[in-house]
Amino acid sequence: MKAQDEDRILRVWTPVILRTVLAAAGIVILIGLVGMTRIPGEYVDHFHAVQAGQRVSDYGTLGDLLGRAWDGDPRSIMTVGLMILTLVPLARVAFCLLFFIKDGNKPFIFFTAYVLAGLILGVMLGRIG
Repeated sequence: MKAQDEDRILRVWTPVILRTVLAAAGIVILIGLVGMTRIPGEYVDHFHAVQAGQRVSDYGTLGDLLGRAWDGDPRSIMTVGLMILTLVPLARVAFCLLFFIKDGNKPFIFFTAYVLAGLILGVMLGRIG
């Protein structure tokens, strides 16, 4: 692959990919919000249960979450949308890391890898904790 092609992929297609993922996340979240209107009071009841200190539900595995979203559960659909939205900064930092590796800029490679590791660790700890 030519250097021009690599540059084109990194500089032109990266923003297109990130905007597409952002738009997809927005659409999924909007579908979940519209779905919430079908169940009046469900969100308020859930909020009051959380305020009372009750454990309202556990999402379980990613497969369980995706299954409930596929079945039309609005909260699960919005959660999937937020998970997709989380991919945007992760993908942006990963693409920047590829760009810096290509350029051979060692300080930026180190700092970008550090930031990417922190983002990934934050997502993992958010799931665990």
